[in-house]
Amino acid sequence: MKNLFMKKLFVPLTVVMSLCFLGTQAQKSSDAGVSFGIRAGVNFQNITGKDNDGNKLDYKMKTGFHVGLNAEIPITEQLFFQPGLLFSTKGAKYNNDGTGSINLSYLELPLNVIYKHPVGSGHLLVGVGPYLAYGIGGKLKYSNTGTEIDKDITFKNSVSPTDYIANFGAYFKPLDYGLNTLVGYEFSENLSVQLNGQFGFANNIPDIEGFTTDAKAKNTGFGISFGYRF
Repeated sequence: MKNLFMKKLFVPLTVVMSLCFLGTQAQKSSDAGVSFGIRAGVNFQNITGKDNDGNKLDYKMKTGFHVGLNAEIPITEQLFFQPGLLFSTKGAKYNNDGTGSINLSYLELPLNVIYKHPVGSGHLLVGVGPYLAYGIGGKLKYSNTGTEIDKDITFKNSVSPTDYIANFGAYFKPLDYGLNTLVGYEFSENLSVQLNGQFGFANNIPDIEGFTTDAKAKNTGFGISFGYRF
């Protein structure tokens, strides 16, 4: 299981590192004011929604991380479009008739608009924008007296009732989307720190073939990022 997880982790990290290198090279030859940067930090994520009976999910925040790169394209002197590509881990913990966790890995595309206001020797950052994310791996764990569950999460838009029950509901829809918000500070040395908020709009519970359900699960949370711009 550990080797399988490492293989899943290796691919997105390799993509991120390769794109970062290419972005750096592209920036060197750019004369349009476009810059590139790297970004990494910690996530504090949760899953909100309700279960099959319509009861509110009683999940707790789980710590994860994100790493990747972004481009910064000037719109005006103080307004910038900032697309990016991140590897990001999300999920939640729960302690309800047993303890467990949901661990989710995504390739994420944030599309933020950033306003920079001069403050001191740097800039105050305020931003907002949508994000798209695609699930590439995950794990469902649950422990109770006499019961131990450790399942890889499968990303599918629909699943048969038989498979859903047999795999203890370890299914999520692959596509996630929502809204990003951020506030931070960019230092004169091109270093930056920012607080990110994320509000998922997508219901990540797959359709159960032949059934209707009130169950909903949305990714939500916040994080702290550190960045460097070339």
